[in-house]
Amino acid sequence: MSESVQSGDPQNNEGQAAAIYWGSLFELPYFSRGRKEEAPNNLLNYGYAILRAVCARSLVGSGLLPASGIFHANKYNAYCLADDIMEPYRPFVDDVVCEIVRTTSEYEKLTPQLKQQLLRIPALDVVIDGKKSPLMVAMSRTSSSLSDCFAGVSRKILYPDYGSGSIQST
Repeated sequence: MSESVQSGDPQNNEGQAAAIYWGSLFELPYFSRGRKEEAPNNLLNYGYAILRAVCARSLVGSGLLPASGIFHANKYNAYCLADDIMEPYRPFVDDVVCEIVRTTSEYEKLTPQLKQQLLRIPALDVVIDGKKSPLMVAMSRTSSSLSDCFAGVSRKILYPDYGSGSIQST
């Protein structure tokens, strides 16, 4: 489906792909992705909040304002750019949540133990530009490469390379 996406996605390929993705990610017949839906959405929401914080911190460290988005735009959202840049890192959160769902029977309530497992996200191994590093470092490389693009120094934003098995639990 990704090859048929056009500018602005007039055929809603992203929405169709998301329905397939969420329907096959968990082996839960009732699962529906949404902020206020049933578990394991609570785990996804918490994990994405961690990822968003890592991204915002990296953007600020690269001299960028997390509020000035590229695609995301909302005057009430102080993290539009973070929401844009973190998108390719979401599968790392999904992977941790899938592991929790596979290995834990009680995940309806976000307990300190579950939070502790989700707080591994910034330290997960990521391969970016052929180099393995913790997600937090990889995110800094992504935000630095974005800053270089804005400065006209480069034309390439660095993102994780999923093809080389970069999603790994530590």
